[in-house]
Amino acid sequence: MVQTIDNPTVSPTASQHFTWRGLNWQQFKAIQASFENVPGVRLFYCQGVLEIVGISKPHEAFQSIISVLLAIYFEIKEIEFFPSGAYTQIVDGKVEYQADLSYCFGTDKDVPDLCIEVVITSGSPIKLQKSRLMGVPEVWFWEDGTLQLYRLREQGYEPIASSELLPELDLSLLKRCILFSSPLEALKEFRKGISSND
Repeated sequence: MVQTIDNPTVSPTASQHFTWRGLNWQQFKAIQASFENVPGVRLFYCQGVLEIVGISKPHEAFQSIISVLLAIYFEIKEIEFFPSGAYTQIVDGKVEYQADLSYCFGTDKDVPDLCIEVVITSGSPIKLQKSRLMGVPEVWFWEDGTLQLYRLREQGYEPIASSELLPELDLSLLKRCILFSSPLEALKEFRKGISSND
């Protein structure tokens, strides 16, 4: 459910996603302070648009399994990686957000090479704009049982069929394992699938 609200103190439930437009940075920071002690809620701001998103159990479950599967892949392929999770990214006065998962490869950097977002409630008006303002090279969205990948080009993000950062990653294997009902079986199947591709 996507709603535009006039009252920023409304706390969304796990399935809710509120959007409020026309805010300046100072107004956003004031609203953010009022949510300081509200659990299960995230606030995102991008160029005048505030999003208030309730974090659900399915969201956290998908985020966790994606994180574990990718860690297995990095280990097997011996890819040096630096995870920063939901670290807050800020361009002062323009954008503040936390990707669900973020990674730097090779060396740790201020801006992650890859951000991954788990989308349970669609309808975000700032889906890619916040990443573009940060200059994140590659962004993935897990939504409705599939992965959508985007690469930052000069004119903005464009959809890509496979990761340019992780070109050997079998996305069909990854998607299949994310959807396993048993996390343990997902890990075993993913590890087996990677090994058989070597």
